[in-house]
Order: sequence, then structure tokens, then C-alpha cells
Amino acid sequence: MGCTPSIHVSQTGVVYCRESDDSNSPRPSYSATTYHAAHGQIIRTEVTDTSVSSPYTGSPSGKPLKKIPTTENDISFGPMKLNQHTMSILLVFAKEDAQSDGFWCAADRIGYKCNISRNPEGALECYLDKHHDVVVIDHRSTKHFDAEALCRSIRATKASEHTVLVAVTKGHTTDKEEPSILHLLKSGFNRRYIEKPNVGSCINELLSLEHGEVRSQIKLKACIALFTALDNVSDAVEITNEENEIQYVNQGYERLTGYSSQEVCGQDARELPRSDKNKPDLQETINGQLKKGKYWEGTYHTRRKSGETIPHHCKVAPVLGPGGKICQFVSVRTSPLDLSQHMERIKDSDYTQLANGGIHGFPKRRESIARIHSMTIEAPITKVINIINAAQENCPLTVVQSLDRVLDILRTSELYSPYFAQRMKDEDPMTSDLVGGLVSQNMKRRLSGHDTHIPKIAHHPHAHIPSSPTALTQIPENIQAILENEKTWDFDIIELEKGTNKRPLVYLGLQIFSRFGVCEYLNISETCLTNWLQLIEVSYHACNPYHNSTHAADVLHATAFFLDRERVKNVFDQGDEVAALIAAVIHDVDHPARTNAFLINDGNSLALLYNDVAVLENHHAALAFQLTHRDENVNIFKNLERDEYRQMRHMIIDMVLATEMKQHFEHLSKFVNSINKSPLRSEEEMSESSHTSYETPLSVAQLSTLENRTLIKRMLIKCADVSNPVRPIDMCVEWAKRIAEEYFSQTDEEKERKLPVVMPVFDRKSCSIPKSQTSFIDVFIQTMFEAWDQFSDIPELMSHLHDNYKYWKDKEDSEKEEMEKEGETQDNIIQDDCSEQDTIDDDSGKT
Repeated sequence: MGCTPSIHVSQTGVVYCRESDDSNSPRPSYSATTYHAAHGQIIRTEVTDTSVSSPYTGSPSGKPLKKIPTTENDISFGPMKLNQHTMSILLVFAKEDAQSDGFWCAADRIGYKCNISRNPEGALECYLDKHHDVVVIDHRSTKHFDAEALCRSIRATKASEHTVLVAVTKGHTTDKEEPSILHLLKSGFNRRYIEKPNVGSCINELLSLEHGEVRSQIKLKACIALFTALDNVSDAVEITNEENEIQYVNQGYERLTGYSSQEVCGQDARELPRSDKNKPDLQETINGQLKKGKYWEGTYHTRRKSGETIPHHCKVAPVLGPGGKICQFVSVRTSPLDLSQHMERIKDSDYTQLANGGIHGFPKRRESIARIHSMTIEAPITKVINIINAAQENCPLTVVQSLDRVLDILRTSELYSPYFAQRMKDEDPMTSDLVGGLVSQNMKRRLSGHDTHIPKIAHHPHAHIPSSPTALTQIPENIQAILENEKTWDFDIIELEKGTNKRPLVYLGLQIFSRFGVCEYLNISETCLTNWLQLIEVSYHACNPYHNSTHAADVLHATAFFLDRERVKNVFDQGDEVAALIAAVIHDVDHPARTNAFLINDGNSLALLYNDVAVLENHHAALAFQLTHRDENVNIFKNLERDEYRQMRHMIIDMVLATEMKQHFEHLSKFVNSINKSPLRSEEEMSESSHTSYETPLSVAQLSTLENRTLIKRMLIKCADVSNPVRPIDMCVEWAKRIAEEYFSQTDEEKERKLPVVMPVFDRKSCSIPKSQTSFIDVFIQTMFEAWDQFSDIPELMSHLHDNYKYWKDKEDSEKEEMEKEGETQDNIIQDDCSEQDTIDDDSGKT
């Protein structure tokens, strides 16, 4: 029809919409609005064509169609005043025809907001975005889509509770019986509209919907708000019909009587157990007042489910329906709560009112108590515990017991520390020891400090720094050839270690820092950066099998790789990137190739300095800043403003401390619950929920808050620090051998010096390296990298992780088979020896 703007539909068919505003009305300039859909986005453009003779062919006379005046938006609902916003409509028609044009033009004349979609997917997407008041679905044909299936999909969403769904059906001849609409009602439709493209008929239909079903839904929303309010008052509220059948009771009623709403709703209120303490004629007195249309108020005794009788103040009032006829009764009983129960329900902001005459009828308390309550600062965990305590009041015994166990857990100090049952310790000692050694510091300390050997950790105050390039351009050609592959995940850090004579950190650092513009950001020369990289690298122990400058360079490479991920780049600013790169370089500087637990057991000076808390991580961060500030020639922070430096220092320290494995599960849990709010789901679950819910990831603005950026940076450096299991298999195996050798050396020293053995399974004579790797992946790596992959999209790494795990698992199974064969062989040898001895004994007996 001519009154409708042209609609361009692409093959996506997502959403083609028009918001009903001034631009929707026909204009004298003959400006038509054109809608395009591209890649799921709604795009509207104004198309002006002065050559159009008359765009108003929708009316018989060819003149502009007049706007329909709208009514007042205020709705009276008892004493409530409700506001009705401009009605919004979603039209779902597979193709443009006279009927869709009729509804479109009708919505335009009345001034409603209107959207149109050509397929179910686009309709559902648009509906979930805008939550329309009315959805009109073409039910005349099943050729293009199933209207009833779409209706059920919309009804499955929470937003559809107050939406009116209309089915457009074909007209029927008068000589045939009108078909049943029961199947439409069962599908979720509220009403049907028999095909009639006349604009006037469409206008009447939409106006009827606005003043009928839509307004009723608005009132139902208000009812939900009222019921929510009733459920949160302390008084007991009971609503019955004129036959005294209970229709509703609130939570206050359940607390007062002990009966649940399921037990009493539908029952005759007069048949519930009564208390003998009420006067015999009390019920007749109440009924007499109610029949006169008056309320009754006085003391009433309620008999609880347990048999106990409680006196309370009660007020019963009639509800008058049409014609002044009584249709319902409302009973309100004041709950006899004691002071302690009442205080639990008072909000924090109400405490100060205690000093001003009391709350809800309670007498004025001493001002000192009120002052204490008003000054209390509650921690979030305290609020959580209080909420659970309040929830227990209305819960069944089994739920109360479960919540008690929850409270016991919440009151512990180590919320994120993993607990391993004795069964796991017995069945899988490797995993138990590995986890215990990495995340626990609850070790036995030697108390006699005078005989304790404390190994010195060198700080290299005057170490000779080998000659290195002073600029990126001075890197030798053979090393430049190795660095060409630096941007890829398969970059071979071991090859760079060999090519640089175990000094890969300076060369890789110059390359990566240059790519991220670190010198420009810090406003320093390349020479200053080179001096700093040399000083940090020489402070790593080259004799360490694992924790050396090659490991630092490996973590730096992984950090740079993660920073290049699109989603990470969208969230971080350059300051975040620079801080992450610096933290990667220094995160293990001066590592002694021993764990925190070893240093604590040994009474090491660092453990004493840092009070057994994140000993090495604190040392790495502190020493790195000490070395940096020692000389202006290596001070990479010298040109930063005071506030810039403080912010940079805070970010670096926070990231280095995040590498402590003791806090692993805490950082992972916070990242998953705050950044990856939607849990990972299977394809089956995704398919099942595709028509009922749409989970939207956090926007860039939400991710870019200071708190969320901090969580992401912690997870980034944690993944970079333990990325060996997601490297290509040759590097994965090499790093596994190196870390095992370092743990073997620690166990050897612990046994030699009779210190508590932190990880007994890492005995070089009996340890299974494949088993240690599969255990490490199972407990620490798999879940963490799944979460990181969900955020940053790293399928290549997950593929390596799968292949590496299979490699180690096959090795582990082979070792088990060999051990079983050796065991069988040993058993046979023992049996043969026993048989031979028996023969000798028999011969001796005969002799």
C-alpha cells in the first residue's frame, strides 16, 4: 500500500523496523524512510524523491491519512496510578502483502512503535531486544515458517509474561462451521485476527488491544509488585474470596502459622484449626461486621501448625466488587516478633532511627547501642551471611541444614583454597602432593634457627653484565632470523636460548618492547631499556634448570601473544600493555629454584622478611624495583609523572603477586564469575536454549572498568606463566623435564638436610614425569585455559593442550604396563625361588 515506506529485505531476514516518531508520518516533501538490514544490524536511511506524484494512495481519495488522536496514558488501578507508554508492536510476516501493510499503516496513523521481521529468528532476536507489548504473527500459511512454534518460543522467554500475541488467520466462508481456536490458545496466542487488510479494521484491532489486553497486562504487572511488597512485610496477610476460600497468604503468614501457602491456598479459612482462647462468638461478630461492609479489628489468637497458640493484633476488611457486592476479604495480623528477630529485618539505613524514638513501635533504646549500629561497616561477606540467615527462617529442615554447611564454609578464612579428600590422597598421591606443594604453605618450620642452613640468594650488586646490543638494529643476523617468527605461538624459545648463549631475554625483550612502543610510552631511550633488560637478565640464575631467564623470555613471549588477541586489545590501553610486559620480564627474577614452602620450612631470610606470605613473589617484585632505581642509566621509570609511576608500579606488583600458585583458584574463580559470567556449555545445551535465552557477553565498556581489567591482567600473566602444556609438543616435553629436574633437586636437598619433604613424589628414582604432567593439567591447566580461551579465543593453544595431554597419558599408560610386567616377573622369580627352596627342604628331609 502506498502509505507504507519501502522495505528492503536481505537474505538474513533479521529485523526491519520503524520506530514511530515524527519521521514515520507522511511528509509534504515526499520523504520516504528506507530500512536495510545488514549483518544483523538495523539501519535506517532517508530517501527523498521529489518526482513521486502522490505517496498517499493508502486512502481512497489519495489524500494524506489523518492521525488518530491518542487517549490519556494514565491508568487507574484502585488507588494506584499507572502510566501506559506508547504501545510497541512487532509484525511477523514472511512477505509484504496487503495485510502486513494494513497493520503497518494502522500503527503509523495511531503513532505506535512498530517493527517488522520476515523470519522467526529475526523476530525472536528483535523481541528479546525490545520486549514489545503486542506481537502479530502471520498464521495464514505454514509454507514459510511455523507460527505456533514461534509463539511457543516467545512464550518460553521470561519477557513474554505480559505480552499479547495475536494470530492472523484466514477468513472462512459462512456456510462452513468456524474452526476451533483451541490449538492457538494452547500455543500461547491471546487472540486471533481474521484476515482483513482494511486499514480501518487494523486500526480498530490495535486500539482494542491497547485498551483491553495491553492495559490488563499493565495492571497484572502492578499486581506482581503488590504481591512482592506483601511478601516482604512482617505482618501476616491472608486473602479469601466471598466463600472464605483462601486465595493468597504471604510469607509473614507462613512464619506466623507454620503452614505453607501450598497447604492452605484453596482451603476454607473457617476449617483451619482454631484456638480455644478466642471467644465462642468471635467469628460471628467478625462475619456480622464484614456483611455490613465494615472492617473488624481486635485481638485474635492463632493456632500454629505445631499446636502452639499465639495472640496478635488482627484486622479484617471486606473488598467490594462491582455493584458494591463483597467479593473478597483481607486479613492482616501483626506478627509477635521479638526484638532480635525484628532487628535482623531492619535495613542498615534504619539503625539511626533507633535513637529517634524507635522503629515500628519498639521503645527507644540506649543511644550508645544506636550509635554502634549506625556506625557499623559491614563487609560484603557479612551481608551474604545475614541474607542466608534470614532465608533459613522460611526453609524446610533439609534446606536449613544445607545452608548451615554453607555458612560454615563461608566463615572460613581460606574460601578459595582447594580441599582434597583423603580418598584422593590415597588413590592419587602424585596429584595430591603436587597440589599440596604448589598451593599450600602450611608446612612444619624448623624452630632452632642457630643450626639451620640458610642458602644465600645472590642479588648481583656488582655483577658483570655481558656485552649485548644497545639497540634493536645491532642484533646479529642469525638471531634476527630466529626472531622473525616471534609473533607466532610456535616461536621456539629454546632455539633462541642456544643462539644467544642463554641470554634470550635481552634480544626478545628489545624486539617485543619495540613492537609495543614501550620506549615511547615511558619516554626513555633504547639504550636505557637495553641496560635495564641486561640487568634483569643477569639477575636470573642461569644454573637453574627451569626458573632462569629463558623461562622469563618464554613468559614475555606468551604475554605479548595474548596482548595481540583482538578482545584483549579492545579492553587494555597502552599503560596496561606496558605493565604486563614489564611484569612478565621480572616475575621470577632471582628465583632460587626452590618453592615458597621450602624457604618457609628452611627459615630462609626471605620467608622471615615477608612473614611466610607469597615469599618469592614479593621478593621478585621488590628486587626488580630496587635494581631499577639503583642507577639512572637503567631506571626505565625515571621520566614518568608521580601519579603515572604509582599506577604503573601498582599494576606490575599486582600481576607479579598473581603468579603465586596458592591464590590460583581464587583468581580463576573471580575471573570466571566476573568476566566469563556465562558458564561454558555443550552444543546440546546451546541448541536447547537457543529459542529461550540469549546470553550477551560483557561489553567493552563493562570489561574496561578498573576492577575487570585487573582480573584480566592477572589471568593473562597466570596463563603466560604456566603455558608450557599448551606449547608445541617438543617444547612442552623440554619444559616438563626442566621443571621435574628442579623439583628433584629440591627433594634431594630436603632429604639430605632432613627438612620436611614438600613433594615426596618428586623423587628422581621413582617419579613419573608423564603422571606429573597429566595431574598438573587436570588440576590447574585445563579449566584455566578453557576460561581464558572463552575470553580471548585461542583455539590453537587448546589444540596443543589436547595433543600434549594425549601424549603424556599414553606415556603414563605405557609406564603402568611396564611396571605391571616387572611386578609379574618379580612374582614369578619369587615363586621359583620358593619352589626351589621347598625341593631342597624335601631332599634334606629324606636324607
